[in-house]
Amino acid sequence: MLPYHTIEEAQIELGRGLTLAETLWFKYSANKSDLVLHCHNTLFLCLFYSIAPIPFALVELCRYHKLNKYKIQPAVKRSFWEMFKCYKNVMEIFVITVGPLQIISYPTIKWIGIRTGLSLPSGWEMFWQLVVYFAIEDFSNYWIHRLLHCEWAFEKIHKVHHEYSAPIGLSAPYAHWAEIIILGIPSFLGPALVPGHITTYWLWFILRQLEAIETHSGYDFPWSPTKYIPFYGGPAYHDYHHYVGEKSQSNFASVFTYCDYIYGTHKGYQYRKQMNKKKSTSTSIAQTYKTE
Repeated sequence: MLPYHTIEEAQIELGRGLTLAETLWFKYSANKSDLVLHCHNTLFLCLFYSIAPIPFALVELCRYHKLNKYKIQPAVKRSFWEMFKCYKNVMEIFVITVGPLQIISYPTIKWIGIRTGLSLPSGWEMFWQLVVYFAIEDFSNYWIHRLLHCEWAFEKIHKVHHEYSAPIGLSAPYAHWAEIIILGIPSFLGPALVPGHITTYWLWFILRQLEAIETHSGYDFPWSPTKYIPFYGGPAYHDYHHYVGEKSQSNFASVFTYCDYIYGTHKGYQYRKQMNKKKSTSTSIAQTYKTE
């Protein structure tokens, strides 16, 4: 909750006028407790999870041939009811696990110094903090993900997520409740080490959720803006990990690919890409001779 009762008080305290964004933030957050603001993360999680996968679901259901050619595993088709069942299961896990976890973790948020007041962070401050959050999460998630592929952890926990050998956008957070908590640690580690404003904290979890939905979408669209992000894995990269399943020792990275390349866990995927390229070249040559 902001320590100001009026905008004038806030301006006097800051020694300047408020920006438009700060004025809107004041009007929205002035009478809300920090706990309520912190729990917005659960609301955003449910909201963006409900909205972001819709385009991928529509493409899957319509099966329009011009878009279907971008499906990574075209032989696998999902019905509306299969997708709805996945959505229902994930929302139940959110309510049972994520909601209480948000409330329990609130004292930690206050302790590490996530702030809710004025002034708001600049665009550059938010950008570089998000870059740091992604880098920290990607490195720590890589090792935890590898541990989840140990025989015991896979059978008891991670196996649930791998029920989707051909993932869909809605299956991004589909997992055992224990995995939701375990993989929440890497996501929380960046804000804990480099704390910022709660708006940056919100944006971080929203972007991470959107990224996970895209990489689990099952579609590799060439016009996706994420293809311009250096070292970004993307849907085809992560889809291979699901395709191989339990025995997968490749593509553990959550966002970027550098950890897989550094530690050699990209070789299976690279070999498959080379084989597919040779097969595609051979098919193209055969078609050329057939035409002649």
